[in-house]
Amino acid sequence: QLQLVESGGGSVQPGGSLRLSCAASGSQLDLYGIGWFRQAPGKGREGISCVSSRNFTTTYADSVKDRFIISRDNAKNTVYLYMNDLQSEDTGVYYCAGDPLFFPHCPPPGFDFHSWGQGTQVAVSS
Repeated sequence: QLQLVESGGGSVQPGGSLRLSCAASGSQLDLYGIGWFRQAPGKGREGISCVSSRNFTTTYADSVKDRFIISRDNAKNTVYLYMNDLQSEDTGVYYCAGDPLFFPHCPPPGFDFHSWGQGTQVAVSS
């Protein structure tokens, strides 16, 4: 059973950057497509990026494209989300999630991933 733990959240001013980490344990990470999601206060959960398990194909939501970069290091059992030019609308709780069902690809948009982390808070304000 895959366990995921996010870290790296915090408070930052508009235009700033953060790197989120998603550390995996309990299963072989390279079997799982890993996605990053976020939930802003009072809003629903939004899928923002995914990286496939083996060929590292990446996808991004339009809201983060050209600002965020997802990467993974299977040897370190970790997936990263580099967030640049952060804006107030990026505020929220960020979650990583994994699922092996569509190996070696990412699950399609809207798919309910099987394994989730507990989330890490990101706050962007001046």
